[in-house]
Amino acid sequence: MHKRNILQGGVPIEEAKNAMIMIHGRGGDARGIMELSQYFPLNDFALLAPQATNSTWYPYSFLAPADQNEPWLSSAIHIIHSLIEEIIEKGIPSHKIYLLGFSQGACLTLESAARRAQKFGGVIAFTGGLIGDTINRENYNGDFMGTPVFIGTGDPDPHVPVQRAKDSTIILQDMGATVTEKIYPGIGHTITKEEIDWVNRHMLTAKAL
Repeated sequence: MHKRNILQGGVPIEEAKNAMIMIHGRGGDARGIMELSQYFPLNDFALLAPQATNSTWYPYSFLAPADQNEPWLSSAIHIIHSLIEEIIEKGIPSHKIYLLGFSQGACLTLESAARRAQKFGGVIAFTGGLIGDTINRENYNGDFMGTPVFIGTGDPDPHVPVQRAKDSTIILQDMGATVTEKIYPGIGHTITKEEIDWVNRHMLTAKAL
């Protein structure tokens, strides 16, 4: 189980027009993923980066049987969902909330969003997919109502099979998301300038009013 530990940055949430939840990968930390914010136009954003206990959200691969990653996975999803609820309670509507993650954090980003789909400002997954040895559609509910979703990954990637990214795209589209899937040959397990540029052009410079 995870202790609740949230790093906050950007504009104070009471003054912000938008919010972004930034989710680090395995072995990373909240401060590291927060540093990514310098590459995005987030001047009016409250930034919230939860810290995983022992720097991992769940112990095994995201492709392991789901019960092997419990109770850590459910605990991690609860942290994200509770953060979304708190941001809304502070006066920022869901359509101005963005979720962003890298690697294990990208998997948690997609999984958390799909388990409680609603109109978000955007969902950004740098190298990730929905979680489980097989994707269990019964876990997912709600309607994304056109939420823009970005899924970028390398081909091949040492941790995320391209097919899982493609399968995740299909499910999110079925749930009403507008998904952009970008597959980059031979980039390794990283975030590319091309991905950042795409997100800036298509998701963050055209924020919902």
